[in-house]
Amino acid sequence: MKPVTFESRPTLPPMSSLARDIKQWGLELGFQQVGITDTNLALYETRLQAWLARNLHGTMQYMARHGTKRSRPAELIPGTLRVISVRMDYLPPNTHMAAVLKNPEQGYISRYALGADYHRLIRKRLAILAQKITGQVGSFGYRAFCDSAPVLEKAIAEKAQLGWIGKHTNLINAKAGSWFFLGELYTDLPLPVDEAQTPSSSHCGSCTACMDICPTQAIIGPYQLDARRCISYLTIESQASIPPELRPLLGNRIYGCDDCQLICPWNKFSRHTGETAFHPRHALHAPALLDLFNWSEETFLQKTEGSAIRRIGHAAWLRNIAVALGNAPYDAAIVNALEKKRQHPSAIVREHVIWALDRQLAADRASM
Repeated sequence: MKPVTFESRPTLPPMSSLARDIKQWGLELGFQQVGITDTNLALYETRLQAWLARNLHGTMQYMARHGTKRSRPAELIPGTLRVISVRMDYLPPNTHMAAVLKNPEQGYISRYALGADYHRLIRKRLAILAQKITGQVGSFGYRAFCDSAPVLEKAIAEKAQLGWIGKHTNLINAKAGSWFFLGELYTDLPLPVDEAQTPSSSHCGSCTACMDICPTQAIIGPYQLDARRCISYLTIESQASIPPELRPLLGNRIYGCDDCQLICPWNKFSRHTGETAFHPRHALHAPALLDLFNWSEETFLQKTEGSAIRRIGHAAWLRNIAVALGNAPYDAAIVNALEKKRQHPSAIVREHVIWALDRQLAADRASM
């Protein structure tokens, strides 16, 4: 990727026409929307600092590690004047989300992770967008991001008029719901910015559907998420033991959770992605838990190659599935599978396997 130089240029084409071209090029590259904003994120910085002060980020120390660079783009990349924000739909068709959640023999994987790793795909598209801009203006300073640096993506997207941050803290678009990825191109070009959105609260109104449905009650108030209770945090971000009191609430969710998006009324406007790269691989949209639990580490690495799932590692994968098996109705096949991993090398896996065995045996006694 081209390094950031932020060099001085004596002449530039009209920025208004360049901004229009950038948005058109973005659509041609497969983004559903492109917006442009400035670097003033003071309001969001205040909210972030308050969230961190309450330790609601759990063990995600990277959220605080870079200080104000996350909320001040020009500190992260000196010379940044504007941020080009993009969104790309990812919801695959026909993944039968509700049916999988109701089937205790299957594992639910957050729909963003069913296909190819979006980080690389979006950054590559942003790099192509930067090349197109270079062809128009010559050398310019830029850096492309997609959940790959200390960047306040949702705040930037809200300011760039791609949507608003909902009560579940995800970004929502009035015409497309919330099933989309975000990416950013930091640049030194003095592009015209898109007008700011109206306050986010006016779009969610009195609706509390996401707060009410959250299995672990992680949404502790409107626009307030306690990551330590969030299933996505517990099954993806955290490598530690899942708190015993929360394990029964995970149900069969083994990688992330989409409940707050599934219930959101705005997602009636969502559209299935046209990016085949995001379509399910290895039938992971409705997988049998026992099949996944039997994956060796070699199989896990093979099946998750090029996928966001790989980042959690095989031990956390087994940890999550063990919890789901413990939450399932009694089944001798489940008990047998758990017994085989009782002596697993990982202490985390052993702990959750034993918990799941206790749950299975208790369910068996209760049925007598």
